[in-house]
This record gives sequence, structure tokens and C-alpha cells, in this order.
Amino acid sequence: MFRSLSPTSLGVLCALGAMAAFSTGDALVKALGGSLSIFEIGFFTTVFSFLPALFSKPREERWRDTFKLNRPALMLLVAVCRTLSAMLITYSFVTIPLAEAYCLVFLIPVLATILSVVVLKEQVSLDRWVLVVVSFLGVLLVVRPGFREIELGHVTAFICALAAAVSLTTIRLISGAERRVTLFALPGLLTLAANLVGLLIIGASLPSLPMVGGLIACGVLGGIGYLLQLKGVALAPASRVAPMQYSQIIWALLFGALFFAELPDAVSLAGLGVIVAAGLANIFADGARARIAGRWAEYRARHDNPSPDDFKGPGPDPV
Repeated sequence: MFRSLSPTSLGVLCALGAMAAFSTGDALVKALGGSLSIFEIGFFTTVFSFLPALFSKPREERWRDTFKLNRPALMLLVAVCRTLSAMLITYSFVTIPLAEAYCLVFLIPVLATILSVVVLKEQVSLDRWVLVVVSFLGVLLVVRPGFREIELGHVTAFICALAAAVSLTTIRLISGAERRVTLFALPGLLTLAANLVGLLIIGASLPSLPMVGGLIACGVLGGIGYLLQLKGVALAPASRVAPMQYSQIIWALLFGALFFAELPDAVSLAGLGVIVAAGLANIFADGARARIAGRWAEYRARHDNPSPDDFKGPGPDPV
């Protein structure tokens, strides 16, 4: 079934799968946040996130080649941004409602679209810019700065979005030059080191057996999500992959309502609706534009290279 899909469509599906994996792991992080520090959660989930890589490493690549970098400066930028976003969003999930954290994380598509134009020189149409602005207004409806107290968790979520957008755009630049083991392992190792430093400073508690199970699940889901995200941005333009982030709002509402008694008010729900509508419109507009472009290209090909049948006159009148 997947063989019939175009690379861009397959990239979008990979991004959707990545968001589902990330969202489930994020809910587990929030559940563990009441008992464990963010550094302890970050350390163990990063350790366990390496498990999916053991089964997904290309045969032609070797783990010892992780530090053989072709674009060292850009690869280091990816690693730093991934580490920063992972640590900051963990704090946000623990301290503010999931839906509010996700709404600020939803600035990633807005920022990534801007970066795709400035850095990658991708063409972004006017209608997509309109949808980006509408999405941003939806985020403002949910967070409502100036009308309610802004907590530190909101600030860390915004910085996370900025770091993630930079990482996403940079991966798009270097995905063809760097090994997959490098793209996966180097950010993970830096995240591991940063959380270990935090643990040495504040100390750690011994997690119970159910907590260990939750930490393993968080790590594995995060590893699977990151691998799917790498595949998605390698197959499709960043401006097409980024809007898939909006699918996380469904998971945020579901997990928040079922497990954390987090029910957004009417204004927040309206803002969430605006965000989802803008994201879906972006996807459908791209699909319609691709179909129109394909038909136009077919017409131009026939016009520029007419077949012999095009020069034939009408056939004989029927007897």
C-alpha cells in the first residue's frame, strides 16, 4: 500500500506517526512529573530512547561512525536544539496543562515555515502564509497573554518551539549529508549528558517498578517518534511536514480529559478549533494545488509535444 504513495505523502504519514508517538510519551511524562524530577525523567527516557535505534540502524552504517560528521557545525546545532527543546518541554508538561503546552509547541509550524523560506529558500504561497497567521491567532486565543497569568512553563514551551523549529529546518539541510546514526545518537548523547549534570546537582530518587515501566515506555515512544520525524523531513519539505504537529491537539485533549482532569474553557476550545482548521486547510490546499499542477504539467507536455493523432482531421463520415 505504501509503495504507491509519493515521497511527500509518505513523509507526511511518517510525521503523523511521529506526533502520535510523541504525544503518548508526553502524557506519560506528565504522569511521572509528580514523583520524579525533570532531570531524572529526561535521563532515563533518553537512555531508553536508544532502544528503537538498535533495530533501525542501516546495515551500511556503524555506531562508531556517530562522531564522523560531514557538517559538524550544523550537526552540533541540531544536537543543542534537540537537547534544549527536550528539557524545556518536559518542564512545561509537568507544570502547565497539556493543551496549553501543545498550543505553544504548535508555534513550531509557524516558525518552521518562516525558516523554510529564509534558510531553505522554499516557495510558500500566499494562502499558506494566511493559514500560518490564522494558526498563530488560534494560539493566542488559547494562551491569552495579558488576560491571564503567564507561568514559567509557558515561557519554556515557547523557547522549546523555537529550538525545535531550528532543529527541524537544520535537519532538512543536512539529512542527505549525515548518517542516520549521527542524526539520532548525537542529540541523544548530548541530552543524556545535560540531564546527568542536572541529576548530579539536585540528586535523584529511586523510581518504583511502575515508574520504571513508564520511563521505558516514554523513551521507546520518543525514540520511535524521532526516527519517524527524521524520515518525514528527509522525504518531504519542512513546510509540508511541520503542519502535522497540529494532530497533537487531539491527543492533548484526549489525554488531558481522561487522565488529568484538564478541560479547556470555551475560548480555549475556540482557539484549538482555529488551529486545527488552519492546519487541515493547509493540507487540503496543498493536495488541491498538487493536483492542479499535475494536470497543468500534463497539458503543457501534450501541447509542447503533440502526438501524430493530434494532426489528424476528422474521420470519414459513417455510411
